Amino acid sequence: MAIGVVMHTFDVQVADVDRGVYDDLTLRLAQHPSETAAFMVTRLLAYCLEYTDGIAFSEGVAATNEPAVLVRDATGRQTAWIEVGAPDAERLHYGSKLTGYVRVYTHRDPARVLPQWAGKKIHDADSIALLSFDPGFVDAVAAAVERRNTLTLSVTEGQLYLDVNGVALSSGIHRHPIV
Repeated sequence: MAIGVVMHTFDVQVADVDRGVYDDLTLRLAQHPSETAAFMVTRLLAYCLEYTDGIAFSEGVAATNEPAVLVRDATGRQTAWIEVGAPDAERLHYGSKLTGYVRVYTHRDPARVLPQWAGKKIHDADSIALLSFDPGFVDAVAAAVERRNTLTLSVTEGQLYLDVNGVALSSGIHRHPIV
């Protein structure tokens, strides 16, 4: 029998002092059988760290023409392209031309992700940032995640403080230019 999608629910309190964003969210996040826990956690963190009006998760692995997280304005026009993991240069190029705002959140070693984009054609590459966390942080968050979760996320001066189901964790949010 095939393993199905696992649904996770997150009651999230966001306090992003750096951006002046404060909100309470209830998120339902589907983890596809081919998706690692680290990838799912990185999608969740990307959503929370980029939280704004119009933000949404895409259809996931079924949405080949959309990023993991996207933002649309009131007219339905896509205004932000937020990738997770290590997308190829063509996706970044397309997202940058479409929206002008592209971020990539990775749970992988940035030193292994960045070289794949070197010398590739990426529209407005100097405005795209790769964001990563301290080594082991995403795995520690993934280990604390259950089916139903309470999460408190605070950001101040580029430092992320996270409480997941009573487990307190922290990490720097590291920004790496892709060019």
